[in-house]
Amino acid sequence: MIGTWSATLGRSMRRPSAPVTYALIALCCLVFVTGPAAGLNPAYGSGDALLAAQRAYFHRWGVVPAELFAGSPRAALTPATALFVHGSWVHLLGNMLFLFVFGVMTEERMGRVRFTVFYVGCGYLALLGYAAANSTSGQSLVGASGAVSAVLGAFLYLFPGARVTSLLPFLFFLPLRFPAWVVLPFWASLQWLAAGRAPQGPGVAYLAHLVGFGLGFVCAWAGLRRTTKVKAAPAPAPEGENQP
Repeated sequence: MIGTWSATLGRSMRRPSAPVTYALIALCCLVFVTGPAAGLNPAYGSGDALLAAQRAYFHRWGVVPAELFAGSPRAALTPATALFVHGSWVHLLGNMLFLFVFGVMTEERMGRVRFTVFYVGCGYLALLGYAAANSTSGQSLVGASGAVSAVLGAFLYLFPGARVTSLLPFLFFLPLRFPAWVVLPFWASLQWLAAGRAPQGPGVAYLAHLVGFGLGFVCAWAGLRRTTKVKAAPAPAPEGENQP
């Protein structure tokens, strides 16, 4: 969804504690700026050499469905490593903004250990689900989108009444406020529609978003009870990309 989002339950007397969320954001940013996709590391060269380095990097650390289901032990780890690799600045910043906004409150509600297992586990399964649906593809898939989408799904269950503010360009950036139970299902519906029209090859992994969102909601429903306690505030959106 285009626009800037923020989610709030109300005022809080203290800033929520979310060290895992902050660590995940820091790690993703560190991996990106030191890798070839950022274009900041001269060791990767420039021009064609840089493009070749990017392709090799994504192939090594990203999910390649055809290799994953060929039984390679190394490939079996890639749905986890791919969560920390991003293909562009926009890809990285979009995912990290969503993670910061929705992850802080979700982590505090779940607890650090449970949130860590939840994030990595749902992210792994979301990418695995995408790979299973595209099992013959040789394209590499990277990004935290599946894991971040799981955070959105959990947030929807845990804080359905949180007010989500969005500034939409096509409405002249007028701030509109809706509850999470309206905004997040609407976002998921857009992912569903886009997944049905998505072409084969590089692009946004909408199916990974849907799998992650569903897993996140179910995990929160199965393991946690909703809360009406005011803990904190913030919220914006993810993208997942196939890289050539």
